[in-house]
Amino acid sequence: MDLRYLREHPAQLPVFIQHQRIRETPVPGGSICTAQRLTLDDGSSVFAKSLADPPEGFFAAEAAGLRWLRAANAAPVPEIIAELPSMLALEWIDHGEATPAGAEELGRGLAGLHRSGAEAFGAPWPGYIGTLWMPNEPSPLSWGPWFAQFRLRPFLEASINAQTGALTRDDIAGVERVMSEISSYGGDEPPSRIHGDLWPGNVLWDRRGRGWLVDPAAHGGHRETDLALLGLWGGVPHHDRLLAAYRESWPLADGWQERVPLHRLYLMLVHTALFGAAYGDSVRSLLRAL
Repeated sequence: MDLRYLREHPAQLPVFIQHQRIRETPVPGGSICTAQRLTLDDGSSVFAKSLADPPEGFFAAEAAGLRWLRAANAAPVPEIIAELPSMLALEWIDHGEATPAGAEELGRGLAGLHRSGAEAFGAPWPGYIGTLWMPNEPSPLSWGPWFAQFRLRPFLEASINAQTGALTRDDIAGVERVMSEISSYGGDEPPSRIHGDLWPGNVLWDRRGRGWLVDPAAHGGHRETDLALLGLWGGVPHHDRLLAAYRESWPLADGWQERVPLHRLYLMLVHTALFGAAYGDSVRSLLRAL
């Protein structure tokens, strides 16, 4: 099997793996999926991520998001080589180190990606973030009410239903207060085409120092969400350069800095739902900031 054959016959990939016709090398790929480098007969490689018994439509949702982001032709997004119910194979990116120039290039690319827009908040495909279902039905709501109803509330409820004790009664009341007062934070804009889960680990830097967007939860959302998540956990390398280049390409609305905790609250609630109490303090810190 070579890369051309795989593109033409993607459904054959599991058969070739099962019969050891492809060299498999484990690689870092996150805490949810199994990640491997698959080396083909012609010496080319692909990146494969798989999950035993994934939720229905799990990889189809990621593939739809990758294609949608890639169609904007703005920021680097890997090509899909094979899309299967339990596996996704993407073009292989040789890993490297971020450079200041690469970070600035990604900042400008993100501005172009966001400017390409979306027809509505949400997306025309079912969504996932991690293994959690993410409500994506396109909505006519303005950004604030949409964000409260479709991004904060579902993951607050998922955190409560997980019964891990991650959130206290005061935490739950605090998130509900933010949702009820969300219009007071301002920042309403038309929907942008966003990655949706753009924490620093979902930017892959290649040998030229360019940043590639991977593992999206793509949808029509607020561009500030992507930028806020890029600053989490120490931020992407050269974060200040990236943000400056973005703002030169497309200035941000007044008050964007005060809204950073609001956008991050969405992802922290995803984490309390998936991973429990380890992220409870992060939710409380964001609520205090808000």
